[in-house]
Amino acid sequence: MPGRINDMTLPVLGGMLLSAVATSAHGQQFRAQTSRLPTQSFYSNQLSPCDIDGDNDIDFVVADGQGYSSRGAALKPRVYINDGSGRFTDETDLRISGVTGWFRGVEFGDCDRDGDMDMILAQDFHERPLLLINDGLGFFTDETVDRLPDIELSSARAQFGDVDGDGHLDLAFCDSGTSSRFGSNGRSRIFINDGTGHYVDETDARFIGGSTAGEQMDILFFDADNDLDLDLHVGTRASGTTGSSRLWINDGQGRFQSQLTAGNDYSSYSYDAGDINGDALLDLVGANAASGNQEKLLLNQGDGSWADVTSWVTPNPSADDNDSKFLDLDDDGDFDMIIATLYGSRERIYINDGTGRFTEDTSLITAISDATLDIAVADFSGDGKADIITVQGEGGSFQNQFYLNTGPVDSRPPVVRAQLIRENADGGVSLLARIEDGYTSDRGFDPGFVQVAIESGGVLLEEIPMYWVGNSIWRAELTAPGCGGLLDCRVIVSDRVGNIGFGDVIAHDFGVPEIPGDVNSDGIVDGEDLSIVLGYWGVCPSDQDCAADISGDGLVDGQDITVVLGYWGQCS
Repeated sequence: MPGRINDMTLPVLGGMLLSAVATSAHGQQFRAQTSRLPTQSFYSNQLSPCDIDGDNDIDFVVADGQGYSSRGAALKPRVYINDGSGRFTDETDLRISGVTGWFRGVEFGDCDRDGDMDMILAQDFHERPLLLINDGLGFFTDETVDRLPDIELSSARAQFGDVDGDGHLDLAFCDSGTSSRFGSNGRSRIFINDGTGHYVDETDARFIGGSTAGEQMDILFFDADNDLDLDLHVGTRASGTTGSSRLWINDGQGRFQSQLTAGNDYSSYSYDAGDINGDALLDLVGANAASGNQEKLLLNQGDGSWADVTSWVTPNPSADDNDSKFLDLDDDGDFDMIIATLYGSRERIYINDGTGRFTEDTSLITAISDATLDIAVADFSGDGKADIITVQGEGGSFQNQFYLNTGPVDSRPPVVRAQLIRENADGGVSLLARIEDGYTSDRGFDPGFVQVAIESGGVLLEEIPMYWVGNSIWRAELTAPGCGGLLDCRVIVSDRVGNIGFGDVIAHDFGVPEIPGDVNSDGIVDGEDLSIVLGYWGVCPSDQDCAADISGDGLVDGQDITVVLGYWGQCS
C-alpha cells in the first residue's frame, strides 16, 4: 500500500525533483584526464594557475609540504609547464632549483613592476615565507633575504595586492603563531612594497585594533564594498565570536578595521568571492564554514551587511570540504559553483538558477575518490572552456587530477562591474576597474588584454595598458594625450577566447598643458599665438600684462617668435 504524502515528504520530493531536473539537463561535462599531468605522489596543499613563462598558455605551481599538524619532510614546490594544449611537464628542477620547505600556499604577482609574474610561497611550522623573482622567461631566483623582512610565520596562505593605492603590490599573510597553522598566538600580516619589490612589515600600523586570531587557514583580497580598494578576508578554523573569520575593510590608504560578516563561522578552510545573483556585488562562499561542516554562503547587501543564505545550497551535506570556486559552466551568464571534497566520491558541482540558489548536479564530473585540498579553474587546454585541476594531500595516492571541460565554449565577454578615476597622492590620475569573467580565483581571471582607450569626439587618441593590482581589480596611470581638456576614457578588456567587453565611458578633464609659446593658454601653439606676439611687437608696456614676452626680457621680438615657431602645433 503506498504511503501517504505528508508535509515532511514534500520537501524531500522537491529536492529529488530538482536534482533529477539538474541531472537530466547536463551530461558529464568535466571528464577526468589524469594523463595530462605527470604521475606524482607529493603531499600537495594548494595550486595557483599563471602564465609564468609568457607564452600565452596557463601553467601552474603547487605548494607541496609534508605533514598535517606536525612537520614532515621538506618538499619542493612543483612547477608544471603547459605545452599549449593542457598537457603538463614537471620543470621544477629547471625553474626553481634548490627550493624546499613546508609550503601551504603559492600565489603570483608582479612585485617589481617589470612585466612578469613573481611568486610568493607561504610556509607552515614557523618558517620564513619565500619570495621568488621571475627573470621574464619563467625561471625564478630566491631573493627572500634581500626583499622580505626576516620574520618566521606559520602561514597557510599569502596574497599579493596593492593595499595603499600606490600602484605597487603589497603582501598579506595568514599567521597562526610559533607552532603551526593550528596555533593560536599568531596574527595576520601586511608587508608593504617600497616600489621596487622590497618589503617592510607594517602590520601594527595597518591592522587597527590588532589582527591576532588562531588557526588561520585562508586570506583573500577582494573589493567587499565596491569602492575599488582591496578589503581583506581572513578565514579561520576556530569558532566563536573572537575566533571566527573576519572581514577587514580598507579605508583606501591601506588601514584595515575588522567586522564579522553574518554571524560566526566554525571550521573554515577557504573562502572565495563572486557575484552569485548579478547585482555587481561580490558575495562569499566559505568551504566548511557553516555549522555542521556545511558550506557557508554569504550575500553582500551593499550596505556593509551580509545575509547568511547557506540554505540556498542544496544539498549541503556535512562533509570535510577544503576549497571552492565559482565558474559559469553552462555559459548562461551566472556563476555556478564547484566544491573540493576531502575523501568524497567526487567533487561537488552546483548549478545556479540565476538568483544565487544552487542545486547539485552529480552527473557533471567524473567520480573519483581522493583527498582534494585545493581546486583551480582556468582554460588550461586553450579551447575556450574552463577546465579543472585538483591537488591532493593528507591521504590517498596524492595524484593530482585534471578534468577536461567538454561543455560550451565561452561566448560571453568579460564584464566591467565597477570603475572610477582617482586622483593620486603624487598628483597623478589613475583609472581603476573591477572586471569579472566566467570563473574566479584569488587573482580574478586571466585576460587576453586589459586597457583604457582615451578618445575625443569618438576619435581614438591613445591606448594605455592596465595592470593587475589584486583579485579582480586593474589599474592604469592616465596621462593627457593630444591637447588635453575634457576627454572620454573607456575600459576595454578581452578574455583569452577573444570576447571583448567595454566599460561605460567616463569623461575626465585632463586640463590644458602648459606649453612654451602657447600665449593664449588654449592648449595649442598656432597662428593665434603668433598674431598676439606680432600685436605686442616692441617694448612691453609697463602698465600691462605682456604675455607675448615669452622670454621675459621686457621685449616682444624675434626671440619670442622663435619660441612660438619652435613649439608650433604642439600641445603636449
